[in-house]
Amino acid sequence: MAGKLRALKIREMEDMFVPILKNCPNMVELKKIHAHIVKFALSQSSFLVTKMVDVCNHHGETEYANLLFKSVVGPNSFLYNALIRAYKHNRVYILAITVYKEMLGHSHGENPIIPDKFTFPFVVKSCAGIMCYDLGKQVHGHVIKFGAKSITVTENSLVEMYVKCDKLDDAHRVFEEMTERDAVSWNTLISGHVRLGQMRRARAIFEEMEDKTIFSWTAIISGYARIGSYADALEFFRKMQMVGIEPDEISLVSVLPACAQLGALELGKWIHIYADKSGFLRNICVCNALIEMYAKCGSIDQGRSLFDQMNERDVISWSTMIVGLANHGRARDAIELFEKMQEAKIEPNTITFVGLLSACAHAGLLNEGMRYFESMKRDYNIEPGVEHYGCLVNLLGLSGRLDQALQLIKKMPMKPDSAIWGSLLSSCRTHGNLGIAATAMECLIELKPDDTGNYVLLSNLYADLGRWDGVSRMRKLMRSRSMKKAPGCSSIEVDNVVQEFASGDDTKPFSKAIHKVLKLLVMHHCRIDEDIIQFMIHDIS
Repeated sequence: MAGKLRALKIREMEDMFVPILKNCPNMVELKKIHAHIVKFALSQSSFLVTKMVDVCNHHGETEYANLLFKSVVGPNSFLYNALIRAYKHNRVYILAITVYKEMLGHSHGENPIIPDKFTFPFVVKSCAGIMCYDLGKQVHGHVIKFGAKSITVTENSLVEMYVKCDKLDDAHRVFEEMTERDAVSWNTLISGHVRLGQMRRARAIFEEMEDKTIFSWTAIISGYARIGSYADALEFFRKMQMVGIEPDEISLVSVLPACAQLGALELGKWIHIYADKSGFLRNICVCNALIEMYAKCGSIDQGRSLFDQMNERDVISWSTMIVGLANHGRARDAIELFEKMQEAKIEPNTITFVGLLSACAHAGLLNEGMRYFESMKRDYNIEPGVEHYGCLVNLLGLSGRLDQALQLIKKMPMKPDSAIWGSLLSSCRTHGNLGIAATAMECLIELKPDDTGNYVLLSNLYADLGRWDGVSRMRKLMRSRSMKKAPGCSSIEVDNVVQEFASGDDTKPFSKAIHKVLKLLVMHHCRIDEDIIQFMIHDIS
């Protein structure tokens, strides 16, 4: 009887601490509460220690959580699960797996501690966190052994683990064996294929999915944008809205690069208005993506206007704007903005300097460009990359310093790519330097032997210098390699739909109408008889 009363009293005291721990605001208060728990001789209560470990988890204090765990002589499964969960949430994956191994050591005997449905999701996610496929397979075996199979949360974590380890066949096997699948199951599998660029497979799974979520649509949109299928990205963005799913910040950030690449300015403007109405312009990522879209679509002033309206700006905001101004030939504006960036105490990154060096190249500011290049390592400890050397080679080439540009290329700490040699070749044509052009061409033939543009460029240089033997030699070389110049391509946005056209392509259903309009314009320009023109207008309509 006395024992029952004592147990009842302990339970009452434990219940007394539960609301206090639930509302614990910080670790200082937790330590005070812990002191009271010790004072009431409840330090061995797995129930209360579990609650304290949960508070540590919330505040990211895994070391204190471990001390609490170790203070208990016989921790139960709830306490083990709480510590594993804390380590996983705070990305201390190795320790989460270590605690799990210790837990397995107590899975036999009179009072076994068995891992359960509250254990495995966090252990499996920890295996995914360290990208350890073999360990994940072992834990998968434990899931089956201890009867935690057919629990959706656990199976979803297994699918996620295999996806993160790029073992999509295993992920599919778990997925196919699931008795119940939710949106997480489908989305995890879709995102796995998207991450590997397997968009056909991702799309097939997406089409099979009944209850598509905003995450499902966004995964497909971002996947197409990532592999360069921008038209498909825009198509799915429109379909998403047609089925009644409103875009969120992530879906907007995913589709805006596609707008930028295709020059879909009207759609980009609509997204800007929608983001403003929805309160998404408070999100720096959305603003950064809009600025890039405006810059790439030729509306740099609208991009600058949005940049100036931003309450907060990060290094990406500043760098995107600087690069945009540089690409539009507004070198002085780009340099002035960089100076404002320095005043705002924002540390520049590699992209910032690409923009600055490009600006200097556009404006022929050789001294400023050299100064910024040297400043990277000296002032910001940024090691120049191949793209920075490329900008400097371009700047030197445009300034006529071809010998200096060639010496810089030879001294580069990394192997120069085809873009750098191509830039030098282009500068050689501008300044009529056949000797360095031949050196650049030798390297380009080695790096990109089938790039017709380089052969055409050198042929044009020979023509400029009146060296028709060289022109003939280049053309023979192109013919011997069965090389053809890639057809020109352009795009235009009409009624929020981007149409792409390639030279010589007449597969569009409206190609005949376009050719007739072009003929009409030519005839009008040549002042052909008005009756013939009216006849053609009637024919087209």
